[in-house]
Amino acid sequence: MTVHPAFPDNVAPAAPLTVRVVDPLALSPALAAQWDRLAEEASEPNPFTERWSLQSALHLLDPERQARLVLVRDGSDGPVIGIMPLAPAANYGRIPLRHVTGWTHHNHFHGAPLVRAGFEKLFWLILLGWCDAAPWARTLVHVPRLTEGGPLHRALVDVARMRGGGAEVVHREERALLESNLSPEEYWDAAVRAKKRKELRRQANRLAEQGAGAVQFRRWQPAEAIDPWIDAFLDLEARGWKGRAKSALASQSDTQAWFRAILTASGDAGRLDMRALYLDDRPLAMLVNFLCPPGGFSFKTAFDEDFARFSPGVLLQQANLDLLDNPQIDWVDSCAAPGHPMIDSVWRERRALVWVNVPLSGASDRLRFAVLTKTERLWRRWKGANAPENEVESPS
Repeated sequence: MTVHPAFPDNVAPAAPLTVRVVDPLALSPALAAQWDRLAEEASEPNPFTERWSLQSALHLLDPERQARLVLVRDGSDGPVIGIMPLAPAANYGRIPLRHVTGWTHHNHFHGAPLVRAGFEKLFWLILLGWCDAAPWARTLVHVPRLTEGGPLHRALVDVARMRGGGAEVVHREERALLESNLSPEEYWDAAVRAKKRKELRRQANRLAEQGAGAVQFRRWQPAEAIDPWIDAFLDLEARGWKGRAKSALASQSDTQAWFRAILTASGDAGRLDMRALYLDDRPLAMLVNFLCPPGGFSFKTAFDEDFARFSPGVLLQQANLDLLDNPQIDWVDSCAAPGHPMIDSVWRERRALVWVNVPLSGASDRLRFAVLTKTERLWRRWKGANAPENEVESPS
């Protein structure tokens, strides 16, 4: 589909832009290469929308094939300027309301599309215009987990205003972020109080006494086979509380298959940073980082609960601070839940994420959006008056 909307002067393209819905498993080599190049030139990195991650997610975690992988490119054969998975939704939370949402899954911790730097406004303008014309799209586009105040959020707000509507923030969260010019040692000393650091040194010494050998920190190397690392992580996580709650990656065949696929693919793509704390030949804590310069994402972590009294997860996070010495990485997103008791006590910075609604342009769409927005605002106001701080949620 070629789009010819009326462009504001400051975002006018040199040629018509083409919107395509593509099959992620049947990409031409040229389009696959364009996707990979886009990830390198994106205004905001997002491993969950890179090809090595999203292709497997759409294949394994969307069994009903609801998602549409939407590409915006400069002309019929020009460079791709943006890519985003979208899906129709029949319900907005508990409200029966048809709308469009940025497609995600339970382990998709950042909702930003991949957009070429400098093309953020143009991307949103084209994407929203395409949704206006799509027969399956209704009411609004819901974009989850955008970086608050980042290039994509700012551009979305500006484009919504250009279209005569507004970008409504319907939810906001803060989670731990690692971003500092300090050395790993300086950061550790500043973040963790002296009494706690002394206790952790004591625990590390006591931990070493539990085995025949020494406590070791290991890091996966590209020349190594990845499968033993994957097996060890899945087993470690499944033996903990997530396994008991049936929320471990290995608890479901589809999430296990996806995890295996993306760790293998991220290693091939040069994105994988995987670490472990071992006692003899037994992993006591493991974590997975995805490094997407200039940022990183601490994707998953697990620890052996039989050794919880030695704080193996915290000891591994202390070693993980060497990310501060990586000249290609300016910050690392924890991907953790807000208020996480462990990582919030080690990483001092915070990243704010927002969930944003933007109306489509039809008169009935705008009317439904206005009613929904008013309802949500009243709900949040009521909850704010009747709930403790940080426990306010929208009806969605």
